Amino acid sequence: MPTTDELALQIDAALPQTQCTRCGYPDCAAYARAVASGEAGIDQCPPGGAEGIERLAALTGRPATPLNPAHGTEGPLRLAVIDEAWCIGCTLCIKACPVDCIVGAPKLMHTVVAEQCTGCELCIPACPVDCIALVNVSGTRTGWSAWSAERAAQARERHAFRTIRLAQAARDNDARLAAKAEAKLADLPAHSHHTDPAVLDRKRAVIEAALARARARLRPHS
Repeated sequence: MPTTDELALQIDAALPQTQCTRCGYPDCAAYARAVASGEAGIDQCPPGGAEGIERLAALTGRPATPLNPAHGTEGPLRLAVIDEAWCIGCTLCIKACPVDCIVGAPKLMHTVVAEQCTGCELCIPACPVDCIALVNVSGTRTGWSAWSAERAAQARERHAFRTIRLAQAARDNDARLAAKAEAKLADLPAHSHHTDPAVLDRKRAVIEAALARARARLRPHS
């Protein structure tokens, strides 16, 4: 009998890895952990469809049930396409994409790399000018019939890389803030005839608190 953690890994491997959040969780791995712990049902993944539910039923020993309509419906694979004429280069879709498949730069036209798009739809509400459309690329094939193990593996790797990249960017930002706070703290005079000591103390306390928060975020988690 697998442990909860082992079962979560098996469930995650059986999910399509679209990272669409329609299951109600921030990514496929989080949903897998919720299913393994009994917190979530096996009927909450629209991209996996009926076949996905059968896969999770086999892993968990739970009965296969129809897809819960509260989370959406099974459908074909639809990929995002950006209307170049309307794109304003705001980068919001780039930030929303869970697998980093949108390329571009601020104030320049963006493009979706079709081979890497999971059809998660998260870029649609992020676009302020409504210039992103979804195009059916699998015809009548739906769920896992429209997807593949290879694309799922690629999506998992890209999402994992994005997670690491964002975490590193956050650490770098915290390090910059800590360095700036230390510099400001060093610049504060110990005594001044022109500044109320109470004001200096308040400034020092605010900076030290900010520095402590930044250091706490930089400290490795055990």
